[in-house]
Amino acid sequence: MTVPTVALNNGTSIPQLGLGTASLNDAEIEPVIVTALGLGYRHIDTAAKYDNEVGVGRGIRAGGVPREEIFVTTKLDGPYQGEDRAIAGLDACLDRLGLDYVDLLLMHWPLPQRGLFVDTWRTFEKLTESGKARAIGVSNFKPAHLQELMAQTSVVPAVNQIQLSPQHPRLDHREFDAEHGIVTESWSPLGAGKGMLEDPLLEQLGTVHGKSPAQVVLRWHVQNGMVVIPRSRDAGRLKQNLEVFDFELNDAELLALDKMAGTAGPGVDSDVDGH
Repeated sequence: MTVPTVALNNGTSIPQLGLGTASLNDAEIEPVIVTALGLGYRHIDTAAKYDNEVGVGRGIRAGGVPREEIFVTTKLDGPYQGEDRAIAGLDACLDRLGLDYVDLLLMHWPLPQRGLFVDTWRTFEKLTESGKARAIGVSNFKPAHLQELMAQTSVVPAVNQIQLSPQHPRLDHREFDAEHGIVTESWSPLGAGKGMLEDPLLEQLGTVHGKSPAQVVLRWHVQNGMVVIPRSRDAGRLKQNLEVFDFELNDAELLALDKMAGTAGPGVDSDVDGH
């Protein structure tokens, strides 16, 4: 299975579908990475906060796929904001991963109450110059945070990774990102828990296309131009998550999914250091 790529604003590209790794520890994630690489995944997303970078690195090495063919993302959260702390933070990530560089480094949260995300971004710019991060971006940033960041620095984030699903479509975020050449990446793309996937609309569309409700939702992300990183440790579901590039939702079906907005509780607040 070959996953399409999406161009980033620095001239590199990112596979449109990858593997999320949150909530799995080192021992749990290593075999999942090996399985995923064997199925065709070439995009792995982790973070310092997930405490599983050692296992991710082991899985990458055990998977037998050349490093240059794998797009690796990690994230630095609150303890690495300000005072060039991200330099040592990324070095520690690379040491745990056993890698010389990451393809994408994200600031995990803006944490605007600290007032440090602009200074931290300037440190991120230095890290791209060092070659240790090939692209830099942000996670859980609202348009107002991005406006402040871009007004005071010279590099536009390549990616904004946010909680996003048909229940939390965040159209204002997506429109802002698109206007400024920022790729929107969806975390928790299948919704929190199983509630969304049990919606009768998804069952209906799945029957029409011969796909599962999860595959219908992932296709919604893909057709809307987002990069998506579903999580699973089950080999069958990992395989199914890749099988979303051989069908297409029509305009009416996309609109019906858009109308699911508001059927779940509020999304994650970007002021809180959580995901």
